[in-house]
Amino acid sequence: MLSTDAIVIGAGPVGLFQVFQLGLQGLRAHVIDALPHPGGQCAELYGDKPIYDIPAVQACTGHELVQRLLAQIQPFAPTLHLGQQVDTVQALPEGGFRVGTTQGTRLQARAVFIATGVGAFVPRTLKLPGLEAHEGGQLRYRLDDNASLTGQRVVVHGGDESAVAQVIACATAPEALRPAHTTLQHRRDVFDAPPALLQELQALRAAGRIAVAIGVAGGIVEEQGRLTALELTTPEGTQLRLPLDLLLVRLGLVPRLGPIAEWGLALERKQLVVDTATFATNVPGIHAVGDAITYPGKRKLILSGFHEATLAAFGAAEWLAGHKLPLEYTTSSERLQGLLGVAPSAH
Repeated sequence: MLSTDAIVIGAGPVGLFQVFQLGLQGLRAHVIDALPHPGGQCAELYGDKPIYDIPAVQACTGHELVQRLLAQIQPFAPTLHLGQQVDTVQALPEGGFRVGTTQGTRLQARAVFIATGVGAFVPRTLKLPGLEAHEGGQLRYRLDDNASLTGQRVVVHGGDESAVAQVIACATAPEALRPAHTTLQHRRDVFDAPPALLQELQALRAAGRIAVAIGVAGGIVEEQGRLTALELTTPEGTQLRLPLDLLLVRLGLVPRLGPIAEWGLALERKQLVVDTATFATNVPGIHAVGDAITYPGKRKLILSGFHEATLAAFGAAEWLAGHKLPLEYTTSSERLQGLLGVAPSAH
């Protein structure tokens, strides 16, 4: 059981800034996110698109904003638990909370901060009879870095940027890790990806390193408990079987509220109700910020989330301390500058 001051659920921009504000209050944080990388919706939906409404930053992409936020929280050395989804939040009789994930991580904290946005981003699944039984084995929705695919017939199912990037990554992996055969399977021979990726895909197809199978997946073929092929119906109505050893499904991500609805928190239209003075929920010690919450005048903007994270950190720190805390400024407070690891400013 790992113990910490605060657990932040969600590693999007607001969750990362929540870590920073908690750090200024002297509170250590662990961060949990369902995605295998920080950034949340910002990285997934507009990672390469410009953002123009971050104060003092004329323009930056979603990825650039996430990298800046990660650099900002470095002095507080938070522990990140990525690729994990929280399934239990339990208030303890002696105070504090026990938080568990579906992957078996168990944490204990004095306070919890929910920054899940519109929900945990989880892979959109391919629904075919009998396929679910192969998940984690021959069916994967994510592929570990440096996974060895040597000698395997790999089929990547999907037609958007993530599918195109995945099939290119397989076909261009180091020779010792490369599949024996790589196929991109989609219902039509049109793919939604940036021009540079599409050009690379076309070059690899022309070189014979990527095959493309067009058709609607309607079933699977199994032999002795193993997944051996995907059944397709081509645009011409022909039935065919696509042999495989590993099926990588890349149909994008979908946000899900998940088990938050079961934690005894007040909800309004699937959003958490908070006190706007402290961004506390109806459960003492649990605060919520960002797109996960609702209150009169709420605006779903990153800027608004930064404001909410600031007040939530103050609210939690004062609740834990049992008294009001003085307001300090990073420009003049030696305590804050010490926490940030910067030289005291001249007075």
